[in-house]
Amino acid sequence: MSASISTKEDLIQQQILAAAKCLFQVHGLAKVTMDDVAKAIDKGRSSLYYYYKSKDEIFDAVVMIEIREMLTAMTCAVDQASGIEQKLRAFFLTKLEVLREKRSFFKMLDAGMDADAFSNFQKTKVVLHNLIIRQESTLLEALLTDGMNKGELRKMSASELEMLILVLLSSLRGLKRELELESDYGKVTPAVDMFIRMAMYGLKQ
Repeated sequence: MSASISTKEDLIQQQILAAAKCLFQVHGLAKVTMDDVAKAIDKGRSSLYYYYKSKDEIFDAVVMIEIREMLTAMTCAVDQASGIEQKLRAFFLTKLEVLREKRSFFKMLDAGMDADAFSNFQKTKVVLHNLIIRQESTLLEALLTDGMNKGELRKMSASELEMLILVLLSSLRGLKRELELESDYGKVTPAVDMFIRMAMYGLKQ
């Protein structure tokens, strides 16, 4: 396949996924059809089937892009920070900020679903949640291990490190839920700063 053909196909795929994301965000996953997506990019439905076999396959691709964007943003923020305390702060703040930005997309996805569709969607959310946790755990493990190797953190066993990662990620999810309930994102930075100070108190040499 020539580079020009490959580029054209990549562009069409990007158009499909961008259009689908907008439709999912406005109408919810259940109400959007392949015809809707095709119409949004001014293509026939048969054109979509060349790239994606079903709406579910399109949805999976859209969500994977969202997850990849989130992890990329977190990785970049961590890499740009200096020192373990600032890296942890960057990890937390970036995750919460990206989730806030993407909230409108995820909020509408289950709109209009019947009981069966909602049940299946909940199973999909569990799979995606576990995928995100694994990737975030990998990033945190590398961050914390680097901190130990540089003498910024006390040495921990593998089991202690695993438990620490669980606690950090669980705390992050809890903080996210509480801030959403209060709808007060002005508390994000001071809350994260408080948590990081508490965590560092027990982690330093």
